[in-house]
Amino acid sequence: MSVIEPATVQAPTLLEARGISKHFGGIVALTEISLGVSQGEAMALVGPNGAGKTTLFNCLLGLLRPDTGSVLFRGERIDRLPTFRRGRLGIGRTFQRLELFTGMTPRQHMLVTERVHRGDGRLWKDLLGMGRPRPEERAKVAEVLDLVGLADVADVPVEALSLGHGRLVELGRALSGEPCVLMLDEPSSGLDDAETRLLVDVLNRVRSERGTAIVLVEHDLAMVAKVVDRLVVLDLGRLIADGPVEQTLAEPAVRSAYLGLS
Repeated sequence: MSVIEPATVQAPTLLEARGISKHFGGIVALTEISLGVSQGEAMALVGPNGAGKTTLFNCLLGLLRPDTGSVLFRGERIDRLPTFRRGRLGIGRTFQRLELFTGMTPRQHMLVTERVHRGDGRLWKDLLGMGRPRPEERAKVAEVLDLVGLADVADVPVEALSLGHGRLVELGRALSGEPCVLMLDEPSSGLDDAETRLLVDVLNRVRSERGTAIVLVEHDLAMVAKVVDRLVVLDLGRLIADGPVEQTLAEPAVRSAYLGLS
């Protein structure tokens, strides 16, 4: 009697680019880029300076509109949706340059984001200093602070924290919106070795505990290899490789274009 092997279940595609091209005047930044990010996947966009990584990132996020092609989320086109609407669908992000509010603590950053995410109309009270956290809000904020390792400095003003902790505040703020896709732009930029290890641990924990898909734009390949399963390599606006990390880095086109090796 023959044995029937169980079928492999393919995780659904969450965020997808189809034939994305982008020009800036006479400069071709992207040419017919197509890729998808599946539920629970960790992927990195890598390539030399000027490869088009940030341009593609911004097209997916809605900060730029592609000249041709389309962006889809859960199979539906979102090309014309503004960034905040994409965020509400479940696309979270962090910035290469920290975007934090001085005078506020990590806990306060998470609380404000939680209220924006809930959309219950209480944010105006925060602006007037009148809002009191509900028990469920405090619990959600405490969960995120623990997840990103900031519980011990939750009530310290962000300007008194290290750059590494600042990046974790921004990461926690993005996670407070409960995204299913988390997009990070150069998250290890400016971090020392210890801070980078902490960031790696947090990202792996986010993925394992929440099933969040992660997309990185990152130059630190050692850090990338500890977080992602898949590399998408761009060069001069074209996709030249897409696959498992070690296999992709070994491809001649990648070694030549990205690593400068023959």
